[in-house]
Amino acid sequence: MTKNQKINVEGMDITVFKQRSEDYISLTDIAKHKNSEAGLVISHWMSTRFAIEFMGIWEKMNNSSFKVTEFSDFKNQSGANGFALSVQQWVNKTGAIGIFATRGRYNSGTFAHKDIAFEFASWISAEFKFYLIKEFQRLKEDENNRQKLEWNLQRTLAKINYKIHTDAIKDNLIPHELTKDQAIMKYANEADLLNMALFGMTAKIWRDKNPKLKGNIRDYATIEQLVVLSNIESINALLIRDGMTQQDRILKLNNTAIIQMKSLLTSNGAKKLESPK
Repeated sequence: MTKNQKINVEGMDITVFKQRSEDYISLTDIAKHKNSEAGLVISHWMSTRFAIEFMGIWEKMNNSSFKVTEFSDFKNQSGANGFALSVQQWVNKTGAIGIFATRGRYNSGTFAHKDIAFEFASWISAEFKFYLIKEFQRLKEDENNRQKLEWNLQRTLAKINYKIHTDAIKDNLIPHELTKDQAIMKYANEADLLNMALFGMTAKIWRDKNPKLKGNIRDYATIEQLVVLSNIESINALLIRDGMTQQDRILKLNNTAIIQMKSLLTSNGAKKLESPK
């Protein structure tokens, strides 16, 4: 889970956070629009045939471990007198991942994948669902804009460092006797040295594997990869000036890339880049 984000819908704060790279929304917060006894509202909705069928279809599409037989049992029981279904029962019996209940300091209550949360909101109020979707879209637009800004910043840094990197190649690796075409080939070799160290493949191999994609391997890099790319470009320039052979450099750069990627992907800073508050 990541840190909570909040959207305000008709004066009510609704909690949103990411789990398994997907957005989950608090049904508890949504239910309070109808009644302060949120747990009863959620249980009432979950016991309806429509809710069970919708959640079952969602799980079949998104959860390979979903237990279809148990789902069918719940569906057959829905509508019967006295039938009631809790979140815990649904999850324990079917192995569902689209909805769950949790207790904690920051994430307490019932949460559901956005697809399910929007359907629950429809049952609460069509008008409330409309405003919920609008505010959620605004949140995603703001988040995407921040991520694009971070990505563009790192891309710019990578380009600046690449100029330092190519200058080092020109000063130390390209003899004056080489032709212009040979010089270009040398740059390509050094660029692929970095590609191999970070991505495990050359630019050509990437293009061969992705013939339908436009651009190059670096255009599809993550923010973390661009940070590491910027770093190893600078390191490679220093190693070139120190006279280290290409074979020794690629091993050192690959080791550095592995260490830095592990650090970034487990750090709070990386999490903030992925899911800004």
